Amino acid sequence: MSGKVAEPPSSQQAPAAEGPPLSAPTSPVTSEDLTPSLDDRIKVGLLLPLSGSSAKLGEALLHGAEMALFETADDRLQLLVKDTGGTPDGARVAAEAAIAEGARLILGPLFGPQVAAAGPVARAAAVPMVSFSTDLGVSGSGVWVMGILPKIQVERVVGYTVSRGLRRVAVLAPATAYGDAVVNALYQTAGRTGAAIGQIQRYAPDQTDLSPLVKALGRDMDAVLLPEGGNRVRVLGPLLAYHDIDPAQVKFLGTALWDDPTLGLEPALIGGWFAAPDPASWAEFSRTYRDLYTQAPPRLATLAYDATALAAVLARSPAGPDFSPATLTQPNGFAGIDGIFRLTQDGSVERGLAVLEVQREGPVVIDPAPQTFEELGF
Repeated sequence: MSGKVAEPPSSQQAPAAEGPPLSAPTSPVTSEDLTPSLDDRIKVGLLLPLSGSSAKLGEALLHGAEMALFETADDRLQLLVKDTGGTPDGARVAAEAAIAEGARLILGPLFGPQVAAAGPVARAAAVPMVSFSTDLGVSGSGVWVMGILPKIQVERVVGYTVSRGLRRVAVLAPATAYGDAVVNALYQTAGRTGAAIGQIQRYAPDQTDLSPLVKALGRDMDAVLLPEGGNRVRVLGPLLAYHDIDPAQVKFLGTALWDDPTLGLEPALIGGWFAAPDPASWAEFSRTYRDLYTQAPPRLATLAYDATALAAVLARSPAGPDFSPATLTQPNGFAGIDGIFRLTQDGSVERGLAVLEVQREGPVVIDPAPQTFEELGF
């Protein structure tokens, strides 16, 4: 696989150093399996839920990290793989163990409550933590969230929508933490994009009759944001069309939850727009993952790949390994499987996403992801 890796902070887009050839592990990888033979080992903690209800996802993230390790790292880099058990207490213990063994950077854990428990351990030891969460409430002071945040998705798709002359955006969103994040993101991005916010209707996750809320959206809108995926959005699309919100006149907008090749089977959703990482690199990553592990990767597996590639690049800094906050947040950012990304001083992440359109045969890129942050205008 010749996928992208994180770029060194001193370059705009430096090529990756070649690593050892890929090989598929025949059994779960432990810290000992990923230990180089050199004395000058550079240790990085990797906190994942390898047991408990999220063990399957944790294993997939570990596979993503393995791929990056073998493709981008030299043999000095050692991943200290620690099982969080998918719990806050487990994450805290895992962070303590990784730091006790000499970790200079921690990657993970995955979920917000686990980051909230492990973060103080990392801060107390002055060890940076790059988590895989999207919960901004647990970030800051040396702890970053690397997930693809709802606010980035909303800003990208709404900004594109406004650029096409569609300014008034309504929202039909679940009354969940994710729905809250999307609605808040729309408010935050309205001033920057020139969007005007129309009706906002919320519903309980288990609510079945949404017709009254759809009617309450009215007709004074150019676009409607539907932050749902799977079967739920397949129901919402035709429901809106049934109540005379014509997708030929009102643009249906989504989030990365729409990154689903089967959505085009629902005619009402064809032509809808959403923001997500460019699919080309994901397709290559997915093919290689399938070849190595004989199964399809979950979409989150690229987070572990990109984070491990980031660690590998910073471990090869000319002046020696540099995981300092100043280097992690350097303005040029880095390039990964999911596109360019940049960690910020407040613990958040900025990303360059593509805008895709739902088509019958699958999503199609209609506005490519930027290659530099200059293209984003910041």
